[in-house]
Amino acid sequence: MLAAVAAFVVPVAAMSALQGNAPQANAQPVGIGPLPVEFDLTDNQGSWFDTDVNLFGTQALGVAELPRIGLASLPLNLDALAGLDVSSLVNLPAASGKSLSIGELPVATEDLLNLDLLREAVNQAAFPLSGQDRKANKLIDQFEEQVKGLPVDQPIDLSDLPVGVELEDLLGDLRGQLQTGLTLPVTATFKIAQPEAAALHTVTSLIWPTGAKGFPIDQTGATSGTIEMQLDKPGLYAFACKIHPYMLGAVVVDDPLTVGLDFGKRLSVNSRGLDVPSNADIIAQLVQKFFTITSPGNWQKFSNSKDQYYDPTYPPAPILMYDEDEKPFLVPSLDAYFQTKFHEGKTLPALNQRPAVPGVGEVWIDTQMEKTAGKSKSGTATKVDVENWKVERKVALPEINMNNPHNMWTDRDHKVIYQTEWFSDRLTVFDRETGKYIRSIKVGPDPSHVMTRTDTDQLHVAINGGNAVVELSPGAKGIDRRIPVQNPGEKPAHPHAHWMSADATTMITPNVNNYDATVVDIPSGTIRKERTGELPIASGMTPDGSKAYQANFLGQSVTCFSLKEDACNDGGGKVHNKEIDLWANYDPKSGAVNGPMGGLPIQLPVSPDGNYLLVANTLTSNVTVIDTKTDMVVKSLPCDAGCHGINFGAKKGGGYYAYVSSKFANTLSVIDGDPNGDGDPSDAAVVGKMVLDADEGTATDDKIVDYAGMGGQGVLALPLAYNGWSQTAPTSGPLAGLTCAQRNPISVKANCS
Repeated sequence: MLAAVAAFVVPVAAMSALQGNAPQANAQPVGIGPLPVEFDLTDNQGSWFDTDVNLFGTQALGVAELPRIGLASLPLNLDALAGLDVSSLVNLPAASGKSLSIGELPVATEDLLNLDLLREAVNQAAFPLSGQDRKANKLIDQFEEQVKGLPVDQPIDLSDLPVGVELEDLLGDLRGQLQTGLTLPVTATFKIAQPEAAALHTVTSLIWPTGAKGFPIDQTGATSGTIEMQLDKPGLYAFACKIHPYMLGAVVVDDPLTVGLDFGKRLSVNSRGLDVPSNADIIAQLVQKFFTITSPGNWQKFSNSKDQYYDPTYPPAPILMYDEDEKPFLVPSLDAYFQTKFHEGKTLPALNQRPAVPGVGEVWIDTQMEKTAGKSKSGTATKVDVENWKVERKVALPEINMNNPHNMWTDRDHKVIYQTEWFSDRLTVFDRETGKYIRSIKVGPDPSHVMTRTDTDQLHVAINGGNAVVELSPGAKGIDRRIPVQNPGEKPAHPHAHWMSADATTMITPNVNNYDATVVDIPSGTIRKERTGELPIASGMTPDGSKAYQANFLGQSVTCFSLKEDACNDGGGKVHNKEIDLWANYDPKSGAVNGPMGGLPIQLPVSPDGNYLLVANTLTSNVTVIDTKTDMVVKSLPCDAGCHGINFGAKKGGGYYAYVSSKFANTLSVIDGDPNGDGDPSDAAVVGKMVLDADEGTATDDKIVDYAGMGGQGVLALPLAYNGWSQTAPTSGPLAGLTCAQRNPISVKANCS
């Protein structure tokens, strides 16, 4: 109903007072009838799908009334709502450990649940002289009294209320009376254009009401221009860019003749073909992550020296959900419900734990969300000395307006850093020691990951918005060739995080647009395909080149496939291809968890010795540990909001550390995947953690002005510790220090007697 829309959106006057920033005059986050919900896709952190209006900290949300013929559009009652103290309805404290009841809140129940607008919709929909309006208003009065004593943080089973069934039946009758002219579809438009978006994007359905006409939505490939669609069914619609999948937008389409704001009866999810009731746990998990990702105020801010209280905010709107039997449940306040369901707020402990044993060399992290004074685009590369655990340098490169640095690699001599600019079309090179800019080269839309060949030191750059990997000369001085990663006639592959073999013969690319992987014979450029799960986004490979792994972002799984003879482990035997289910211990409807799990997996490197791989998971904010000897999940470890990047570096004296980044937390975690060195990763543990903020000793080339330490994505540990690269790592200077076993990770017996 429209008042629910108003509460969800927050009126202009109240929002200005609460947030301190007024919306643009022409912005339309609320679509009423044919008035569209409009999004601009941008490079700006936290507002990638941008309505131009800040609603509870997010600019990625649109809300619309689904109008009916014969029912006039109900105006937003801005005057009445402007005086509402919205801030008093979020992060509600419990009274003596007991949830507050609806009647105890500092707002009238009618205002909280938007019953005044329901009355107006009923009065318009009722047939003249039928008495339906009088009966409905009487039932609404009874409903208001019956819910006052119920907890605000728990769903209300409307069929259990004395008045619930009768009220729902009457509202259903009114909807039926208007059925012949049910909808004037809400229009949603998405604009992808420079200068707001320097890259190409997609607008891909993530969640939609089951049966919505024309859904799911996708494009043939990444694009620019304007995309328009019609939303003809009440419920939740969410969209993502397949190239940059944390770019999210959402529209809630509300039916004015229901209690609360509609999430729909059933929702489809672009993952495993899920069709679930709208009160399913996975829907709550995804909506909660939406507000974590798109509301920078909800990002996790840690400190090295003191505890920090973290209490994210969600809209205090009444939400109508349904269970498997289509029984209606009203969540009186989404904020209160999420506060209880996700155990918020909580204390983020001071990050004063450092590994007992130092690392070797340094680690670079792309703090992609960090804003600096001299640039309009976001992102820095952050250097950490892993022997003293200090943030030594921030490289922003304001002279080229470096745009969203995403992933890095180095040359054979470890003298330069190769840096992709993911929301641009450039690869940039800067000096590893000084951070000074050397050169940039245009390689194609949305370059994501970069690695070097172990034989020639040429670079391979995945063109995430295109259909190829670009091979460049050492130093990135020119393009030597483009290697297509799909066959003629196939749609663009959009390869993301590739990996290369130690002998420089094989490369694998995860193709986010085709839901498959490409195996490239590097010398010849010939290719073959391997099946994966949904939206494969990152690759790992065993150090002997026998098998590869793909993280299936929407498939909630990891695919193992063999590169030579059958090498994937399955039930004691060897198979060519195996799907490792990260949801084997999770029920997406009930939310029951019965063992280690992960969700929305991203980077997954294999340890340099080949014994295990680690998988960073954005949905579950954790790292899953997979034993390569069984290809089974053996453990999960805690991570932070937007857990994303992992790479391995050497541990002083022997063994390895995995360095883990998180997009929506300012942290670097250190994992020892095999503390006792016995080859069994079941004892893997987080052994250290620190913030990535600059301090007084950090060298910078531009002033950091916002999102300090945030956006951790690409991770590069130096000296390179992976087989094929470790053998040529420096033997002198600050990056020396590899043991013989670390320099020869799979030939220790032959080379380190």
